[in-house]
Amino acid sequence: MRWCKFIKFIFMVVLSTTIFTVTVHKAPYAHLKKLVNNSMVEHLFHEEPCACMERCLAASDDEWFTKRFRKDVPPVLALNNSDLPNHIFKWWQSLQSKSKANYSEVIKDLFSVIPGEERYRDTGPSRCRTCAVVGNSGNLLGSYYGPVIDNHDFVFRMNKAPVQGYEKDVGSRTTHRIMYPESATHLDNSTHLVLLPFKILDIQWITSALTDGSIKRTRFKVIDKLQATRDKVMVMHPVFMHYVHNTWLHIRSRRSYPSTGFLVLIFAMHICDEVNVFGFGANSKGTWHHYFENTPKRFKRTGKHSGGIERETILELQERKLIDLYTGW
Repeated sequence: MRWCKFIKFIFMVVLSTTIFTVTVHKAPYAHLKKLVNNSMVEHLFHEEPCACMERCLAASDDEWFTKRFRKDVPPVLALNNSDLPNHIFKWWQSLQSKSKANYSEVIKDLFSVIPGEERYRDTGPSRCRTCAVVGNSGNLLGSYYGPVIDNHDFVFRMNKAPVQGYEKDVGSRTTHRIMYPESATHLDNSTHLVLLPFKILDIQWITSALTDGSIKRTRFKVIDKLQATRDKVMVMHPVFMHYVHNTWLHIRSRRSYPSTGFLVLIFAMHICDEVNVFGFGANSKGTWHHYFENTPKRFKRTGKHSGGIERETILELQERKLIDLYTGW
């Protein structure tokens, strides 16, 4: 028994001495590991940023990435973060149509209907959240990506993109559907709705669509009463949209703003630890079209979106192994 106490005493002396000298060693964790092979001590000095084996996006030390990725930008609106700096408010108002509505009152009405707490700020060493961002490209047809997509924790889909009839290629699960009023579709009780607000009227619409259905038209006629679970509804933050526009795409023109697909990709990178991307870009023949079109319409114009810059950025993310881009067939 005395020998046990003596050995324990010696161990504590060595450990305390090592901890004391941590401040003067350039590699304190490596120095300690040589002396004490103890998993608890290792955890104390080297806490992993997430529990994923492949990558932890938010902890990447890639210089190109860290210049762009800002952890402090809130992805979704909440009661405690809804204030907008004046320059961002003006940018946001310029995207589609200005409104005379009182923004503060609109936000107050919104959070009387949907939850007002912050979401998805729970990153840490015990979390490994894998996410699939599923675009609408025709390159999904014949890909048999369905099971791969469904194997993610979160599956993001956009606008009205259908699943039924395409399961083998696009999967069957949808945890989050991102939409704006003009692209809205009814949801089941298990799916989260993420609204992309391109104008104040869009936020007014989601409040109305979940209550009295008084707003029946935005840019054109829209769903007045939307089937969706209120507790699973959230609104992408205009500050986040501005950050994607300025920081990720370096666009200064007020006549251009990020596409839905690109916004969702960066959104996923902020709330997930691993991100895999499906259904972006052209098919193997160079044709750009939607997988659900019976008679595919070829398109290359990207309207007010900087498609070329977005594509280059996505390819750069892939090249740096920050995301995996599944290009289909």
